[in-house]
This record gives sequence, structure tokens and C-alpha cells, in this order.
Amino acid sequence: QVQLVESGGGLVQAGGSLRLSCAASGSTYLTLGWFRQAPGKEREFVAAITWSSSRTAYADSVKGRSTISRDNAKNTVWLQMNSLKPEDTAVYYCAAGRGSLLRIGSSYDYWGQGTQVTVSS
Repeated sequence: QVQLVESGGGLVQAGGSLRLSCAASGSTYLTLGWFRQAPGKEREFVAAITWSSSRTAYADSVKGRSTISRDNAKNTVWLQMNSLKPEDTAVYYCAAGRGSLLRIGSSYDYWGQGTQVTVSS
């Protein structure tokens, strides 16, 4: 069983930065990803990184503004988000899985409880 605990969310002004963290317990050779869901909208892919860090993927909406990284010794993945926009406001979820399609939610078997990110204009 894998447990994921996110942290690092909060309220930030537009143009600011946040670094989200996800601590994974019990994980083994899993791809880790971030998804988000804004009120009234469907959950959407944000970024993902394979276990070896050999592959990363980003949504077009965050590409160039965000960086995903991981430390397997610490079982932690981070999502550094810069130049935040009000449209980045959402609950951000960490996910872990073995699927090969990094952008697809069904590739992930385990999900965290989420952390709220609010960007004010």
C-alpha cells in the first residue's frame, strides 16, 4: 500500500512561486505525478516524473513555469511552480502509479488528499 501526503500549498499573489511536496510511503519504482482540480472543472494533468527521472511530462498550461523533481532516497517529489496565475488556483493532488501514459489519470493507482493552491490577482 502506498500513501501520499502533499504539502506546500497556500495563498500567493499572481507572479509568485510555490513549491509543492509529496511524501510517498511504501512506494517502489513508481511514477509520480501531479494533477489539479479547480472548482467546477474536471481534474487535469499537471506534471509527472518516472522513477528514474529519465522522463518528465508537463501540461502545456504550466510548461516553462514549473519543474518537477524527485529524490527516491527520500521518497519525495516536488513541484516548483513559478509565475503563478489566478487560473492555477486549484486543489493539487499527488499520484503514484506504474502506467506508461504519464498524462492519464488511469495510469495512477494511488492518490493523496490534495493541497489547496490559491493565486490572487
